Amino acid sequence: MTTQRTSGRRKQAFAAAAAVAGMLALAACGGGNSSDDGGSKTGAAGFDAANNKVAQASLVKKGGELKFVSAQDADFWDTTRGYYGFMWDFSRYYSRQLLTFKTEPGAAGAELTPDLATDMGQVSADGKTYTFHLRDGSTWEDGKAITSQDIKYGIERVWAQDVLSGGPIYLQQMLDPKNTYKGPYKDTSKDKLGLKAISTPDAKTIIFHLPTANSDFKQVLAMVTASPVRQDKDTKAKYTLHPFSSGPYKFQSYSPGKSLVLVRNTNWKASSDPVRKAYPDKISLTISSNQSDMDQRLINGDYDIDAGQTGLGPQGRTIALKEHKANLDNPISGFIRYAVFPQSVKPFDNIECRKAVIYAADHVSLQTARGGPIAGGDIGTNMLPPAIAGGEGQKYDPYGISGANKTGNDDLAKKALKACGQPNGFKTTIAVRNNKQQEVATATSLQAALKKVGIQADIYQYDGSQSSGIIGSPSNVAKKKLGIIIMGWGADFPTVQGYGAPLWDSSYILQSGNNNFALIKDKTIDGLFTQYNTALDESKKTQIATEINHKVTEGAYYLPFTFERLLNWRSSRIANVYTTNAYSGYYDFVNIGLKSTK
Repeated sequence: MTTQRTSGRRKQAFAAAAAVAGMLALAACGGGNSSDDGGSKTGAAGFDAANNKVAQASLVKKGGELKFVSAQDADFWDTTRGYYGFMWDFSRYYSRQLLTFKTEPGAAGAELTPDLATDMGQVSADGKTYTFHLRDGSTWEDGKAITSQDIKYGIERVWAQDVLSGGPIYLQQMLDPKNTYKGPYKDTSKDKLGLKAISTPDAKTIIFHLPTANSDFKQVLAMVTASPVRQDKDTKAKYTLHPFSSGPYKFQSYSPGKSLVLVRNTNWKASSDPVRKAYPDKISLTISSNQSDMDQRLINGDYDIDAGQTGLGPQGRTIALKEHKANLDNPISGFIRYAVFPQSVKPFDNIECRKAVIYAADHVSLQTARGGPIAGGDIGTNMLPPAIAGGEGQKYDPYGISGANKTGNDDLAKKALKACGQPNGFKTTIAVRNNKQQEVATATSLQAALKKVGIQADIYQYDGSQSSGIIGSPSNVAKKKLGIIIMGWGADFPTVQGYGAPLWDSSYILQSGNNNFALIKDKTIDGLFTQYNTALDESKKTQIATEINHKVTEGAYYLPFTFERLLNWRSSRIANVYTTNAYSGYYDFVNIGLKSTK
């Protein structure tokens, strides 16, 4: 899953680095005068009180307005198209699926539970047929019952990539790998429900027919792309402006790039929904492109949570650790932050030129730009998050990134440049989203390190909400010669398939909304994914996951920055807050409420 990230010039980057250094010093001495446990000064639960455990569950109340803020709008609010992690988290307010994640902290939160379905479904002995029945009382915001046909239609929209690009395509890959169905907008059947891989014998039964078994299929049914969509409410590309609600909240207003307001869906029945408690009366999201201002307003109490869940910026971290430590959590994220090299942009079609960048980079400087060991994370050495089965953390470090070469190795970089026919270096462009200080700071760090070995890199900043059409378009990447793209990625679901398939499997390369930025077309990697998808033995799946990571890392398609750690703010007004592995260490938004003052 993707996140969003920012702008800044060289002077700002230096200021950020200084702020980070100050933050680290504060952290080392305990973060100022806010106590770790009492939080009496702020009324908060205490430092790390919501990290893999629930903070102040007993104090949660019904009513009030929960206030989110974000440095960037979602890519799309359309359930078919959204691919930002915070959008998936937030969308649980207005969308439901057959299955969803448990509302529990930590690893338990990544386990599946029935949502619209009455149970976890019946699976055939060959693992190819899944049957689900819908629970009673589940309705749309206008009171009409949610039907199996609504779920099928919502899933069919994934096939309409020419109109609804941007979101994950696992459902299409698993149900119709040859892509024979053309999507509901080109469907010639009267009811526009012509996808043969799904049958709906009645309004409350839905059956999935997979051509090949896939051990992760239930995980995919819990993704937001499996949400129901009502045909008569489908406005195609405009649906993102006002999705029709199947959850406890509905859209009241939305101004793209500015604000979003959700209010109660009065036709939602708590008896039909075992997952959502719907504590607030109103949920608002404000988009603020100025990270420092956003952080300050969080600290001031104007907002409750950063919806983007990417951590406070350098100035905010410094202030918060010194004066408000009881409001902070420091979870390990499931994200890796990295640079990726599109092979369509010369000279990155040559592995030695890619290695030159990896060896030239100052990995400590990149870690510092991300926020240092506390708010940035451990130096990244490969491309599979440590928490995913098959991940090895820093134990697997083929380029010496966390060891001998952690501050860069100019000699090895120059040898690689010579080997790729560019002994004097070359010119390239680093593409970076403009709405997160840490991301631009990493671009600036990398630019300085590359200059030392003769690689001249310009920095191209773009609006992160437009990612799918800018860096997600291989033709645009080639046209603009974006040789290095700075990005971050977390698992769509917690397996190597859920993390790596969109990045590394050639069948996931798209002309718009693409995430295989490196354009990896490796038969060995594709074959390993095929093996993984049909393997039932967990130890075998772990072994294959490790092999995939090794093959990708050895191909030098990526320069990993960090195995990410976050420093996130929760306001003193909120209760029932916890981080969850379901959303890569983010807070689980769905059952946060305001705190009773009694």
